[in-house]
Amino acid sequence: MRNTEFELVPRRAGTYYKFMLRYRYLKPALVLPLALLLWAGSAWSQPGRVMYRYYNEQGTMVVGYQVPAEYVKNGYEVLNEEGVVVRVVPRALTAEERARRDAEKLQDQAAEEEAERLRQWDESLLLRYSTVEDIEAARERGLRDLRIRVSILKGNQRSLKKQVENYQAQAADQERRGQAVDITQLNAIEDLQGEIAATERAITDRLKEIEEVSASYQRDIDRFEQLLEVVALRRAMLAADK
Repeated sequence: MRNTEFELVPRRAGTYYKFMLRYRYLKPALVLPLALLLWAGSAWSQPGRVMYRYYNEQGTMVVGYQVPAEYVKNGYEVLNEEGVVVRVVPRALTAEERARRDAEKLQDQAAEEEAERLRQWDESLLLRYSTVEDIEAARERGLRDLRIRVSILKGNQRSLKKQVENYQAQAADQERRGQAVDITQLNAIEDLQGEIAATERAITDRLKEIEEVSASYQRDIDRFEQLLEVVALRRAMLAADK
């Protein structure tokens, strides 16, 4: 009787349908658990199908073919047809966690950039100089050129002021004679005063540049001395190993 009923089951019928026809004479209390086990086994055996494992709002682990949208933010695991975890999707970060993560990334990036800057600086120093005296000599050459520029500007400024004084003296002499001051002289005085002001600004810029160049070379000297200490320490360590 059972064999006849099993053969009547359509060839393309589902596993659960075949199971229910085959075992319909068993007690209902046994049929349902066995059917669920058979369905679960057939689900895992489907080639290429993946399952997802997640926790619902009650904290219960759930395995299914998809993750409901409301649970995606909590994270989940992707399982292959053999039930092996192939990928873990972490939970979504809170706003505070994202801010902390971004801050840490910025700090790491800044640290990497500073390390690269120091590396390039050290390489440049070791390529250009052999001793601290070499840096000091380079500083003096650079400062000497700047000081010459300042000296030239100051000389030009004195010459311009002298020309202004001459024009002013001529204008004063004309006034004493009761004559009208020549307009060309007044215009010349105004132009010269403009040049004097521009020269004064140039002098200020060059003096500031002297301070910056001097400070820059001093930083090179300080850094180079540190490198020499490191080089000396490495040589001592190598000598001790020998």
